[in-house]
Amino acid sequence: MISRFFRALGKDLHEIGLTFAEGSWATRLSFLIMGFGQLVRGQLVRGLTMLGLEGGILFYLISFGWNYLSDILTLGTVETHKEGRKTVYGDNSFLILLYGLLTIVIIAALIFLWRVNVRQNREAELRLKRGKRLPTNREDLASLLDKNFDKTLLALPVFGIFVFTVLPIIFMICIAFTNYDVNHQPPAKLFTWVGLSNFKELFGIGGEGFGSTFFYVLGWTLVWAFFATFLTYFLGMAVAIMINKKGIKLKKLWRTILVMTIAVPQFVSLLYVGKMFAADGLVNGLLLKWGWIQTAIPFWQNATYARILIILINLWIGIPYTMLIVTGLLMNIPAELYESARIDGANAFQTFRKITLPYMLFVTGPFLLTQFIGNLNNFNVIFLLNQGNPKSMSLAKNAGSTDLLVTWLYKMTINDSNYKIAAVIGIMVFLVTAVISLVVYNTMPSVKDEEGFQ
Repeated sequence: MISRFFRALGKDLHEIGLTFAEGSWATRLSFLIMGFGQLVRGQLVRGLTMLGLEGGILFYLISFGWNYLSDILTLGTVETHKEGRKTVYGDNSFLILLYGLLTIVIIAALIFLWRVNVRQNREAELRLKRGKRLPTNREDLASLLDKNFDKTLLALPVFGIFVFTVLPIIFMICIAFTNYDVNHQPPAKLFTWVGLSNFKELFGIGGEGFGSTFFYVLGWTLVWAFFATFLTYFLGMAVAIMINKKGIKLKKLWRTILVMTIAVPQFVSLLYVGKMFAADGLVNGLLLKWGWIQTAIPFWQNATYARILIILINLWIGIPYTMLIVTGLLMNIPAELYESARIDGANAFQTFRKITLPYMLFVTGPFLLTQFIGNLNNFNVIFLLNQGNPKSMSLAKNAGSTDLLVTWLYKMTINDSNYKIAAVIGIMVFLVTAVISLVVYNTMPSVKDEEGFQ
């Protein structure tokens, strides 16, 4: 892959050099003034677009961006201080990092546009040498709604994704290499680059930090995601098969009852269910009243009880989703397969194992992967039920026994303002989900053999 990259880079540099060496004076001047070559050749739309973009970017860099980019290596040196009764504000590390990264991205965009400008000049000169005419301005505008309509349609969404998704991710990654926490809050206090010290602290390298807590929470996150995904999947499939079985009456009623559990917003239902299992909640109250127990069951105070209960409550939420998906898929399995199986003497379990289950796993493989990744980051169920409790003295930084990485990250950010470690945890969550997604997705039968069930 690296060798391929350098070959492509070498080829690109060779083309740029060739364009300059063999190009006209207008093409050579467009290396400095983007769009100049297009304007000389009468391609006003392309030329003005390139010239306007270059002018706008250069104006931003000179008037605004460079001030922040020049301080990005130090993240500021002038602290906020008082001169008599007057507060003199110094540098703001947060803004320096944010706008510094934005400036780097804009410079990268300028380089990309410059390369597009050079290529357009190269292609225009080659067309003219072959005796072909260049596209007119009308044709260039018309192509935006025809041949290049995909670029027109995707331009705004791609820009939005980059600004509101990619840039914040890059910013978060950078925060993981700083000491941005409650003691370094800009503009009052600057924060600086600290290298890999936050990663060492998270993993407990050097004997300090909270490495055991991280691996404890990571382990429970993976266990939770496994049971929350596969128990919901197989039990939901079983419910759908039972409801769709011939001879079952009131099928619409059973489906409606199950769907009602997902019709109520989780913010309401989970908070209510969490209170039901409290020490003074409805469940303990009824059990005590009936004389089945002598003392209240510590559903949320005992780590094992809490974990089991959370998984069971998640079944109540997740089974209806799976049931609805599987119901539609069951209707698409050819009835002839089941008829042939019955003629061959297969029982119900064999029919399920040889026909229903392989078909379901083939079709719903990507859905299963999506559910697993979603459960790794399932903030709602954990936090709304018991806020990740119970807490333990053996766990650091407010981590609870049922906390997932995402809920622990939330606590670290909101309660402790420990943004540096929260950013490191965010990177770890990304790595875990990315590795699992890539490995599982590439081994799915529906990906490796798309025609398997055709």
